[in-house]
Amino acid sequence: MMVDKESEREEWALILGVSSGSGAAIATALARDPGLNIFGIHRGNHPEEAARVKASVEEAGRIAHFRVAEAGKAESPGAGVSELLEAAGRERVKIFVHSIANASIGHLVAGEPLLHPKQFLKTFDSMAHSFVYWVRELVSRRALTRGSRLLALTNAVTESTLSNLSAIAASKAALEMYVRYMARELGPLGHRVNALKYGTVETAALTHIFPPPMWERVKPIHDRMFAAGRMGTLDEVARFVSVLAGDAGAWFNGATIDLTGAQMHSLYQLMMDLAAAGELSASNAPLGEGE
Repeated sequence: MMVDKESEREEWALILGVSSGSGAAIATALARDPGLNIFGIHRGNHPEEAARVKASVEEAGRIAHFRVAEAGKAESPGAGVSELLEAAGRERVKIFVHSIANASIGHLVAGEPLLHPKQFLKTFDSMAHSFVYWVRELVSRRALTRGSRLLALTNAVTESTLSNLSAIAASKAALEMYVRYMARELGPLGHRVNALKYGTVETAALTHIFPPPMWERVKPIHDRMFAAGRMGTLDEVARFVSVLAGDAGAWFNGATIDLTGAQMHSLYQLMMDLAAAGELSASNAPLGEGE
């Protein structure tokens, strides 16, 4: 195992989905505070973005080691953790962040397109089951520090029935339940397992749900769903993950932490306001459907 003296003394973050969106923002934030080296995995679809993330980590004075692989498959953790141990050594991972966005959208029974069974399997493997597979590998091969933080990212789709997001919502609900059980199993070992639920933020994944022309129309209305009158930002999500990685986050365990900005609390009021203004009618297509 090739581990240099500098990295052997330092703690690391393992981030799945590091090249873009929330994973990229979290990598930069954790490199700055609390100052972790970053072992990141991405599918290689965004090489320029991955290079920018790596540069930002190195600008913070930390090591960035990236691996190109499909992290959402059951066989991925074995090779991934082997490479991680070569780079960092045993018991060096302070926080593991599951930030995979690889899912299918569609309908369950009625409507088009209908989800194919293979799409269900891919969505659940990537968005839920893989969290369990990676944690198993990290624990069994002693990659985690004592008091490590194991963090699954989820979102407010579990609180709604937005037309074509059924598989995503169901997989995120499964992920949140996995967190509860894993917290109970790993608590005696000193580890903390949580899910972080945040509201809509603008990422590349959002364009799969709302094509750009539609998003231009939807965004001003969408902003009104939040108590602050605006969506949160990736930077706000990432800085909160830094809090969870530090001493202040030590007692969170088995929780789905709400960072949605009260996104769903005013939905009924928003509908009433839109109806009163004549901007909402029964003939309007559900949000997220095509033009």
